[in-house]
Amino acid sequence: MSVAEPVLAIKGLDAYYGRAHVLQRVELEVGSEPVAVIGRNGMGKTSLCKAIVGMSPPAVKGSIRFEGKELLGRASYRIAGAGIGYVPQGRRLFPSLTVDEHLRMIGSGNGSARWTIDAVYELFPRLAERKGNRGMQLSGGEQQMLAIGRALLTNPKLLVMDEPSEGLAPTIVEGMIETLAALVAEGMNLLLIEQNIGVATSVADRQLVMINGRIEAETTAAELVASEELQQQYLGVMRIER
Repeated sequence: MSVAEPVLAIKGLDAYYGRAHVLQRVELEVGSEPVAVIGRNGMGKTSLCKAIVGMSPPAVKGSIRFEGKELLGRASYRIAGAGIGYVPQGRRLFPSLTVDEHLRMIGSGNGSARWTIDAVYELFPRLAERKGNRGMQLSGGEQQMLAIGRALLTNPKLLVMDEPSEGLAPTIVEGMIETLAALVAEGMNLLLIEQNIGVATSVADRQLVMINGRIEAETTAAELVASEELQQQYLGVMRIER
């Protein structure tokens, strides 16, 4: 991969659920800086995530290149193996498995890997305290920690996160923002999908606006924070909250 080439490059991406055209000629790039895709519910943000990680609708056209290699047509496990970690909307944990069992399903990591089970417990001490608790016994914040830790155990080069602040208390959201900032500072490439623009603008300077399955605009965190008009236009909110 050349130095100038983005980690993730999406071009002319179309996706369908039956006759519903849910993604329409989507184009975006993720390089060394985090990128946030913002938009109201039902705009196609989760469909974009699923297309990237190989969980897309049957009818998908266009190009999704990761480190210069085409991903369309690859199985999800091969995409994960190539270096894309996914934190899905709603966490998607197993209610009957313990914290430790969730992590050991992915693996302990080899000695030279950045992310091992011990490293996840170091990042999230609360998970270490709750390692014997089952998924259904965890709070929303603990579930999100586990979902992030599970994704990190694949030692990804790019982390795709779908609505990570959904349903979390403000104090928990603040802690998650700090965690994401630390990961980015370590060099993690990040694509953040968020409806909460307070979170999105805290994590990423580049803000891509998705409306009806299209990337309709690009702005910056500073511009979005400063303009109630843009907040209302893009998300129907009058002020940023987090």
